[in-house]
Amino acid sequence: MQSFTVHTGIVATMDRANVDTDQIIPKQFLKRIERTGFGQFLFYDWRFQDDGTTPNTEFELNQAEVKGSSILVARQNFGSGSSREHAVWALDDYGFRAVIAPSFADIFFNNCFKNGVLPIVLSEEEVSQIFELAEQQPSLEMTVDLEAQTISGAGVTFSFDIDPSRRHNLLHGLDDIAQTLQHEEKINEYEDKRTW
Repeated sequence: MQSFTVHTGIVATMDRANVDTDQIIPKQFLKRIERTGFGQFLFYDWRFQDDGTTPNTEFELNQAEVKGSSILVARQNFGSGSSREHAVWALDDYGFRAVIAPSFADIFFNNCFKNGVLPIVLSEEEVSQIFELAEQQPSLEMTVDLEAQTISGAGVTFSFDIDPSRRHNLLHGLDDIAQTLQHEEKINEYEDKRTW
């Protein structure tokens, strides 16, 4: 898993609440067995017209000023719906390193940490302030500093809370398997002593 320390990127805003995992990555694209390649299908039903190829010019992520964005800001309850981990894979594969919202669905929130995407909870007022900044400054860039637990840009700084163990794992790029492998020597010792 890619580590997360400090990231500066363009902010894309999605002024929608209750964005669910079916909208993030529709079910018809869940046939892949790899964790990669899902970004092209991110928000598929919103990004494209009914023909599936013509971009929907009204959709937020199709606007020229947010091309290459890597920080997504949305409204409350982001990632609701099914527990599919593919939703985080799609966001990551598209290029998003952080998602900021007033609240997240629990399973989606946990899946983010397991896949190197930083979910940040800010108050509704702070999120609204970022929306206003992005409207005033197209291609708004902000910096997410996980070590300092801050988001800054355009003359403002927000602080956010994060569980210390999750922070440690993201800073060091440790997913569940990597955490286990930190104890490989002890695991091997145990296995060597074990009688079958």
